[in-house]
Amino acid sequence: MTRKGPLVIGLTGSIGMGKSTTAAMFAEEGIPVWDADKAVHKLYSKAGAAVTGIAAIRPEAIVDGAVDRDALKSWISQDPEALRRIEKVVHPLVAADRAAFLQDVDSDIAVVDVPLLFETGGDKAVDLTVVVSVPEADQRARVMARPGMTESQFQSILSKQMPDDQKRALADVVIPTTSVEEARAAVQQLIRTLRKASG
Repeated sequence: MTRKGPLVIGLTGSIGMGKSTTAAMFAEEGIPVWDADKAVHKLYSKAGAAVTGIAAIRPEAIVDGAVDRDALKSWISQDPEALRRIEKVVHPLVAADRAAFLQDVDSDIAVVDVPLLFETGGDKAVDLTVVVSVPEADQRARVMARPGMTESQFQSILSKQMPDDQKRALADVVIPTTSVEEARAAVQQLIRTLRKASG
């Protein structure tokens, strides 16, 4: 039986773990990468596919024909139902965008970069899960060095993410990102291993 479409890697990791850098390394090796955050950004932009749906549930979150993410964040902080209602609009659109990307991929391997892969059940829609990870102290140092980041913001983000040790336990592959060289070597090795296995 011949495989239809690419082998899909689900790339994930908690904040500050080096996921974006690792995604860029896959791209540098010629592997097409779909980025969930960029997809949402596109859906929220002027004339984006999510604008009408968000306007229907929260008209004041639309500014100049685009979705204002700060207005959504403020709504989420005030209304426990807000996130569920937003996700009902956005999740199907994100899934359609990902499906369209995979449909057009002309490669034996593709990466979908999804911050909340396990939290949203997205791991069931990929062939292989890859988690990027560093020790907690490194993660904290990276995140707290970001402009405007506060301890309470950091804790709030962590509270929405599955703990790193749980992600690592669920992952098919863990890529350590303590150094760029270490991460790049792991990415190159994984691509070689997958290609060898698929012949």
